[in-house]
Amino acid sequence: MPLRTDLLPALAAFESAARHQNFARAAEELHLTASAVSHHVRKLEDRLGVALFQRHARGVALTAEGRQLADAASTALSDMDHVIGGLKHSRDEDTVVRVTTVHSLTYAWLLPRMPGFTSRHPGIRIHVDTEMALTRFDEGGPDMGIRYGQGPWPGLTAQPLMDDALFPVASPRLAGLERVREATDVATLPLIADLSRQGWQDWFRSAGVRGPRFEERYSFSDTTGALMAAVQGLGAALAREKISAPYFADNRLIRLPGPIVPTRASYFVVYPSHKRLRPAARLFVDWLLAQRDTAAVPIPPATQGVAPPRRKVPQSQPSARGDDKHSQ
Repeated sequence: MPLRTDLLPALAAFESAARHQNFARAAEELHLTASAVSHHVRKLEDRLGVALFQRHARGVALTAEGRQLADAASTALSDMDHVIGGLKHSRDEDTVVRVTTVHSLTYAWLLPRMPGFTSRHPGIRIHVDTEMALTRFDEGGPDMGIRYGQGPWPGLTAQPLMDDALFPVASPRLAGLERVREATDVATLPLIADLSRQGWQDWFRSAGVRGPRFEERYSFSDTTGALMAAVQGLGAALAREKISAPYFADNRLIRLPGPIVPTRASYFVVYPSHKRLRPAARLFVDWLLAQRDTAAVPIPPATQGVAPPRRKVPQSQPSARGDDKHSQ
């Protein structure tokens, strides 16, 4: 007998009742009443001309025919559930872009620009990974990434995004800052370093400052940590042009005297060479590359000899009996 679509609700009720060996539990699972489940099973038995359950005072039990149909129904529903789940997952994947990038660039450069992308493509979801380790672009991994380096990277297509530059910064309330008037004076401050390939030695050399090895008092694994330490007044740090704007905008950091030194590394948009980007990822890559043509935030001029804030002198309070000059 060919399967008719009007039997599908009855088969679903039967499969649940067979799995639970209980009409009431099947009804709870299917959001039906127990009598509705019983009605569906009766309808199926009448259509097939066989008993699927043995009914007794303590409940129901499958007959041999019922067991045979239950096994087939369970397999068929499981297969359908797997296919439907796969189709839904595939549809969801078409709207997700997985990006791997460095934490410092994400906070200071990428996030302020993201509203521009989401306003154009509101249906695309962005997953951002800022792990320090280089990510493998395996199946199920990120679609693309932003890397800071010199390249090339084997197996990856790398498109230039933007160059960068180094210069020293500090909190305007850093002790001793009032004595800093030229690049040589920066060496007298506590120095904060990160794990970038270019550090204080490179900057002082470019500034023409000679002398013994410059000791770094603090060291952090990434540039964001170093800049936040500078914000707290721990010392001077080397900022990169592309990630420093938020710190200047609210005056948490100021630029110190000395040259702006181009970095040897640059930012690149990278993605696997062996497979085509999915449409959503392609849109994101094209949008990223368009950002290199947007107006850059200018680097502020260097500040020299910042004086520490003056201490407020408390004003004398008038006495309860009036002005002191009138008191006896």
